[in-house]
Amino acid sequence: MTNRYLGFDIETAKILPENFGDLHDHRPLGISCAAIWCADQEKAEVFYSKNSDGNPSEKMNVEDLSDFVDLLINKTQEGYTVVTHNGLGFDFDILAEESGRLEDCRNLALNHVDMMFHFFCGKGFAIGLNAAAKSIGISKPADVDGSVAPQLWKDGNHQQVLDYVAQDCRLTLDVALKSEKNKRITWVTRRGSVSSFDIPAGWLTVNDAMNLPLPDNSWMDDPWERSKFTGWLK
Repeated sequence: MTNRYLGFDIETAKILPENFGDLHDHRPLGISCAAIWCADQEKAEVFYSKNSDGNPSEKMNVEDLSDFVDLLINKTQEGYTVVTHNGLGFDFDILAEESGRLEDCRNLALNHVDMMFHFFCGKGFAIGLNAAAKSIGISKPADVDGSVAPQLWKDGNHQQVLDYVAQDCRLTLDVALKSEKNKRITWVTRRGSVSSFDIPAGWLTVNDAMNLPLPDNSWMDDPWERSKFTGWLK
């Protein structure tokens, strides 16, 4: 393994209506909690703000989020490579808005490995983390996902959400490490078959993935542009 990976994930705080459409249309979303999991550690580190009574706050405050950005920067300086699944188009974008640390989050995003973005740059479409995880025999919990996490947090089920965000970091790490070892990422398609995408040089940072040639997406009715993920960087 050439990289000391660090999985990173956030959970948003805002409770959205059913059929909410594009998540970004409902910003600001707030961040209820965040987590990192270093590949050479046995468990995740979780982060959240506390009320005056010591209980978890509804959402993380700017000071705690700024400290979290500093932590990520320090970890990269220690030699870790942050790895996410859609961290460019979501986690770092939201973290930048909520922490006020746009330039630092921009630099972190550009220099980290976003598996989904690398895949998207090569194939022209995106896959979910769970589709990739299922192809190697693991998966997210059936009773929790990002859409219900805000309500669970508000209802006081804090540990359940913290466990979920930590597990997402672990899944990200497992997929990253397995894929890099095999020099390809696999995923379960909507038809239930397993497909793959080669990564002969291992995972690319966002900076490097942006230099990949544009894929042929002429077969798609409404293909996404890379700016869907990178727009906030400007």
